[in-house]
Amino acid sequence: MDCRLYLKGLVLCIALTTHQSSYAQDNQRWRDSLTVLNRLIATQPWSSDLHLRKAAANLELQQWQYAIDEYALILQHEPHNPAALFYRGYANTHLRRYDLARNDYEDLLKLTPRHFEARLSLAYVMQQMGRRQDALDQLNQTVELHPDSAVAYASRAILERDMGQTEAALYDWEQAERLEPGDAGYVVSHVDMLIALGRREEARRVLDSAVRRGIPRGMLLEWYQKVKR
Repeated sequence: MDCRLYLKGLVLCIALTTHQSSYAQDNQRWRDSLTVLNRLIATQPWSSDLHLRKAAANLELQQWQYAIDEYALILQHEPHNPAALFYRGYANTHLRRYDLARNDYEDLLKLTPRHFEARLSLAYVMQQMGRRQDALDQLNQTVELHPDSAVAYASRAILERDMGQTEAALYDWEQAERLEPGDAGYVVSHVDMLIALGRREEARRVLDSAVRRGIPRGMLLEWYQKVKR
């Protein structure tokens, strides 16, 4: 597993544990919001804003199909609504309807080619469809359009490593760390890549540099142990 994904997953688990007691309350609040929105929609003229808010509540409740139906209704009235296109693609991705999600992301990118999240989402969908080269092409465009985004480089590095393009992946982890030097996830992914290439001394220098920048050494102990082997 990629180290950065591991750290992000760990943070997510902590967040879920911390907020577990409030989940039912949040759920009820969103259901109450849906009730209010349905009443407003029934008594007022067409409002894209109300339907977008209703669809957002569906998403929060993980009612993916209801959200998709709502976005489809919006797109009947406004075929180029960017929020409806993006979030319908998002909902279809959760239902693993990757062809439909791809269509929405591609339509959105025709309207707004610089849409960062849409291009990353399209790359993800392409990977799930087994079209890794197409996914890489999307990530190449993402980096080209957003050269100051550490996330863009990191996303491409993950795919490059999976495709066996180790030197390219190493370069991208270096760029991600350069852009966000305080992010421990980028540091350990960079180090993990160097270790995989047998460059342990260089990996140790990267760790030492990260500690000097203020990243707690305790967060990096596992990788310090690895470079000793």
